[in-house]
Amino acid sequence: MLIAGALAVLLGLAVVGVAFGRFARTHELVYAGCLAASLTLLVAGLRHLGVPGQPSPSLVLPLGLPWLHAHARLDNLSALFMVMVDLGGAAASAFAIGYGGHVPERRRVTPFFPLFIAGMNGVLLADDGFSFLVAWEFMSLASWALVVSDHTREENRHAGMVYLTMAAFGTFCLLTCFGVLAGPGGDFTFAAMRAHALGSAAAFLVVLLAVLGAGSKAGLVPVHAWLPLAHPSAPAHVSALMSGVMTKVALYALIRILLDLRGNVGWQWGAALMVVGGVTAVLGVLYAVLQDDLKKLLAYSTVENVGVAVIGIGLAVAFKADGQTGLAALALVAGLYHMINHSIFKTLLFLGTGAVINATGERSLARLGGLLNRMGWTGAAVLVGSAAISALPPLNGFASEWLIFQTLFKGPVLPHWAMKFGVPVVGALLALAAALAAACFVRAYGIAFLGRPRSDAAAAAREVPVSMRAPLVVLAALCIGLGAIPVTVTNALSAVVHPLTGVAVPVSADLGWPWLSPVSSTRGSYSATVLVLFGLALFGATILLVHRLGTTALRRADAWDCGHAEDLPDAQYTGQSFAQPLRRAFAATIFHAREQVTMPEPGDLGPAIHRVSLIDPLWQGLYASLATAVDYLADRVNRLQYLTVRRYLLMMFGTLVFLLLVVAIRQQ
Repeated sequence: MLIAGALAVLLGLAVVGVAFGRFARTHELVYAGCLAASLTLLVAGLRHLGVPGQPSPSLVLPLGLPWLHAHARLDNLSALFMVMVDLGGAAASAFAIGYGGHVPERRRVTPFFPLFIAGMNGVLLADDGFSFLVAWEFMSLASWALVVSDHTREENRHAGMVYLTMAAFGTFCLLTCFGVLAGPGGDFTFAAMRAHALGSAAAFLVVLLAVLGAGSKAGLVPVHAWLPLAHPSAPAHVSALMSGVMTKVALYALIRILLDLRGNVGWQWGAALMVVGGVTAVLGVLYAVLQDDLKKLLAYSTVENVGVAVIGIGLAVAFKADGQTGLAALALVAGLYHMINHSIFKTLLFLGTGAVINATGERSLARLGGLLNRMGWTGAAVLVGSAAISALPPLNGFASEWLIFQTLFKGPVLPHWAMKFGVPVVGALLALAAALAAACFVRAYGIAFLGRPRSDAAAAAREVPVSMRAPLVVLAALCIGLGAIPVTVTNALSAVVHPLTGVAVPVSADLGWPWLSPVSSTRGSYSATVLVLFGLALFGATILLVHRLGTTALRRADAWDCGHAEDLPDAQYTGQSFAQPLRRAFAATIFHAREQVTMPEPGDLGPAIHRVSLIDPLWQGLYASLATAVDYLADRVNRLQYLTVRRYLLMMFGTLVFLLLVVAIRQQ
């Protein structure tokens, strides 16, 4: 009843946003209500999470199609993702109380924000295919409305069109997937799907459609094209939910179908998911490191982290298919842990970007700089998020990626040659992605928050209000806490994966708390808690020694000015110059990056010009070609409306002959 009440409140807030949107304080009321509802759902998820053997509450409502009812159930898996969704929802709602009034076209944003949160929770609670797809479409359409809220901008309209197209494609794939799972009986409840046996062709189709349908919403390459367009187009608090939370709902759908409803998936699919995840991670971070727009950089970074999580899911599928249930559980724990971590630090980074936009009106790295001196709280929180997403110890991003690496090291024990050779390749891709992610966020944070202001807007920036700073501080504290005590999280996740793999893996069994020793104490162990305590002790000892043994004499000298006595912000490194070595090393081949330098002759007062051109090979090779083919076919089909009467009659006669031939063949 508590969950149903919170969802009803979210729907009611949408009505309030529509009816009273013209009043200035309505958005604050709606976002405060979303905060309360999200916290209620968060508590409900935490109460159910990680309790082994606890019965899953369920509910059947007389809604839906005439022969169907709406089934809802909360188990450990859906409770875990409910925690992710509503933690992000609460943080974004709290941030939006101060930020929402500055959003363009806020009357188009406020009503759909609670609907978006309600739709994501509805997907997690659904226990039948019909309810799942209704909530899925609810989530997709609400987020689409938020993407195109500022409809006056051409790029937003284009992003909305691409997003709607990809959302329709994903829903079609999932609809067909559930139809095959339900079988001829047409029972769309998840319990019936689990009991229904599938042939080899139907099983192949189910997995393929699940990967395409859920992967298109999560942002897997090559069905990621909508993500870097839609996430930057939405307001910052909406982008935080779309990138940090909605992609996890898509991964929930993938796990629910592959490891629960289907249950028995061949190891080949696990290997394929690993490869797709590794390629997605590398391409996503390569796209990110070349971006100048902060929100687009973060959107491409989401593609990378989705790829990292899918590597864990692929390993779990492969190990489970081979009977290695303990390793399957470990891989799934690692993947779920990374999803939790990404939902936290990506929400933090998008909200931090929203604070920067609120203070400066800019999101281009070329027009920022020096913000740490002007926005100390925001800068410190974003620094923690940047270090976490770069997988630096002892923060949470390192713990989950370390667990995925530990699982990858056990991949060659599988007897399949593809896994023996593929796992080291995927491990190399993951290591490359981690290194590029660190370079990407050193570049982003250094250019935006350090150095001198590159524009008047950056120079005039001031810290955002407390209502916007507080969620950033809480999320930054969670990045530190989940990294410092990872054993607490992994033990709770063991109860989540038990129904899916058949075992509950004690990640710290060999050495006990607070050590992570997933394989063995002699081959790999890690304790962020010990690392933090040792670091604090070393820091304290250093401070003590400096104060006791250091000199009190003061010496003043000019700071090194890099040979420039004048104060020229333009003499600083730019984001493009920082990325130039990586662009020349990788993008020249993958993105066909080309540089053109125009240098004026001596005495010519014209400016020197440096141009860089890039292409998106997936967009050019896949989506642009597909759009061209669709336009070609549409032009040909369009000619049918200009035929003469004689040709229409001939076409009808030909159709009749064809149908009679089909009937005759079927009767033989």
